[in-house]
Amino acid sequence: MASHRKSRPSGTRAAGIRTPALATAALTSMALFSQTAEAAPSEDGKPSLEEVEKKVDALYRQAESATEKYNAAKERTGRQRKQVDTLLDDVARRTDRLNKAREALGSFAAAQYRTGASVPDTATFLLADTPQGYFDQDQLMSRLTARQKGAVDDYVTQQSATMRKRQEATQSLETFTETQDDLKTAKTTVRAKLASARELLSQLTAAEKARLAALEKQRQEAADRKAAELAKQQAAAADQGTSSSAASGSPASGTSSGSSSAYATKADKAIAFARAQIGKPYVWGATGPGSYDCSGLSQAAWKAAGVSLPRTTYDQVNAGTTVSLADARPGDLVFFYDDVSHVGIYIGDGMMIHAPKPGAYVREESIYYGGESIIHSVVRPA
Repeated sequence: MASHRKSRPSGTRAAGIRTPALATAALTSMALFSQTAEAAPSEDGKPSLEEVEKKVDALYRQAESATEKYNAAKERTGRQRKQVDTLLDDVARRTDRLNKAREALGSFAAAQYRTGASVPDTATFLLADTPQGYFDQDQLMSRLTARQKGAVDDYVTQQSATMRKRQEATQSLETFTETQDDLKTAKTTVRAKLASARELLSQLTAAEKARLAALEKQRQEAADRKAAELAKQQAAAADQGTSSSAASGSPASGTSSGSSSAYATKADKAIAFARAQIGKPYVWGATGPGSYDCSGLSQAAWKAAGVSLPRTTYDQVNAGTTVSLADARPGDLVFFYDDVSHVGIYIGDGMMIHAPKPGAYVREESIYYGGESIIHSVVRPA
C-alpha cells in the first residue's frame, strides 16, 4: 500500500476535485451558507436551494445511467452491423450459386424441348409452384438422367440454403433496427436530462450559486475525512498482516506474492494513464483521448496496462474478482449506485480518479464523494 501513496502538495487535491471558479465561489460564500444551511421553501413557491440541488443531482444520475445504456446499445449496434453485413454478403454469394443452378436446369429444359421429348420434365419442374412438390413425384425420378438429377438436387439445396440465410438476415436486420431505436432513445434521454439540469441551474441567483458551492465544499471535506479514515484502517491492516507473516515465519515470496506483484505492476500503469487524463472533460459516450465518460476512462486506463475491459459499467463489474472495500488496492475499480452506473479507479488512501458527470472534468476525489451508501462494490480486473 505504501508504495502507491504519493504525497500531495497543499491545494493539489482541491485543484483536482473542483474548478477554480467553484472553489472561489465556495470561499466567498461561507457567511451566506451559515445563514441558509437549513433553508426552507421560499415564500414565492420556488423550490429551495437544497431541493434544486437534489433535483440537479438526480438528473445528472439519470443522465449517467442513460449514458451507460447508450454505450451498451452503441456496442451492440456495432456488433450487429458487422453480423448483418456478413449475412448479406453470404446471401449474395448463395443467390449467385442459386442462379447458376437455375441456369443449369434451364439448359436441360431447353434440350428436352429441342429433342421433342414428349414431356419436358425439367421445364415442368421449373414451372411448378414448389420444386419440392414436383420433385416428390416418382415419374420425375424415373425419367431424369443422373446428370439432370444432380442439377435438380443442387438447385433444391441452393434454394433451401439461400432461403434460410435470407430469413436469418431479415431477423438480424430487425434486431439491428430495434437496437438503433434503443440507441436513439438513450441519446434522447441523456440530452433531455442534461437540458433539464442546465435549466434548473440557470435559474439560480448569484447568491444561490455561491451557497451551492459552499454545500459542495462541505460535502467534499466530509468525504475527504472519510477517505482518511479508510486509509488509516487499510494501513493498520497491512502492518498487522506483515507482523503476522514475520511471526509465523511465512515466506515473503511465492505464488501469492508473485501474483500480487504482477497486479501491482499493471495497476501502476493503469493509474498513471488515468492520472494523465486529469483535467479532461466528461463527455457522455466518450472513450478518449480528448474526453471520457466514467466507463470510457476505466476501460482506457486498463487497456494501457494491457488488460481489455468491456465498454459499460454493467459488464465491467463482472470482469474481475470482487473484493471488500477494506481490501481495496490501487488499480481496483469502485462501482457506485444500485444500478452500477458509475465507476472510478481506486488509487489508495480512500481516493480514486474518475470522470464524475457532465459539466465536470476527470479528477481525483474521495470514493465517498456521494456518501458511503452509494458504493456498490469493488472489483479487481486483473
